[in-house]
Amino acid sequence: MERLRQEIERLFSAAHAQRSPATLAIFQQFRDALSAGKIRAAEKRDGQWRVNAWVKQGILLGFQLGELSETGTGALTFVDKDTFPPRNFRAGDGVRVVPGGSAIREGAYVAPSVICMPPMYINVGAYVDEGTLIDSHALVGSCAQIGKRVHISGGVGIGGVLEPLQAEPVIVEDDCFIGARSEVAEGVIVRKGAVLAMGVFLGASTKIVDRDTGETFVGEVPEYAVVVPGTLPARSLKNGQPGPSTACAVIVKRVDERTRAKTSINELLRD
Repeated sequence: MERLRQEIERLFSAAHAQRSPATLAIFQQFRDALSAGKIRAAEKRDGQWRVNAWVKQGILLGFQLGELSETGTGALTFVDKDTFPPRNFRAGDGVRVVPGGSAIREGAYVAPSVICMPPMYINVGAYVDEGTLIDSHALVGSCAQIGKRVHISGGVGIGGVLEPLQAEPVIVEDDCFIGARSEVAEGVIVRKGAVLAMGVFLGASTKIVDRDTGETFVGEVPEYAVVVPGTLPARSLKNGQPGPSTACAVIVKRVDERTRAKTSINELLRD
């Protein structure tokens, strides 16, 4: 992939890369590799998540090279860049896309045994690994990295990021459960086995407080933590009156057998 990387970086560094058969061929090779999971916007190396800025450059290049085109038929017509059309899956891909209005863009990797419940959306650059369930009304944003056997519940928003190039995307590691109507954005990392209850909102500055130890985490949910919505104590106003509380997230315990029974995946659904 080193040659492809060099070509993408060369085209991106040009002030305005021109749409031509040659540049489109390079981009097509890039997008195919992205859709196949051969390249990723971020990956774990030496135990740390690293951003591949050149992959983001390639995605942005695709928007620059793309031209508006019409897709669909009848009342369901759409206008978007022709460089990022919707993905079409076949039975041999092993991905279940249940009927009902879902969409997955080319340039998103969706592994075999992933289940997509309608309506849901997976944006370009996202990586969704094996055995994961994306439930109804959920969004997996651009460049988000979702691990194996993750449950993304109904109405969840997994934030995306393309710019700045070095900004980390949201990362949800293996065996996590993200409760309904939760939001994870701004490059937050949800570590392996963690469980977010319904309605947990996490951004880069959200304080995540361990109720037992008092330890505070920012930008990262520890492994196997069970997290619920919470509030921080109010500070008094200058006039002495009680001030408003501010939202936080609270680690109430670590995953135990009772939690596993409630959140574990159903292997029958993934056969």
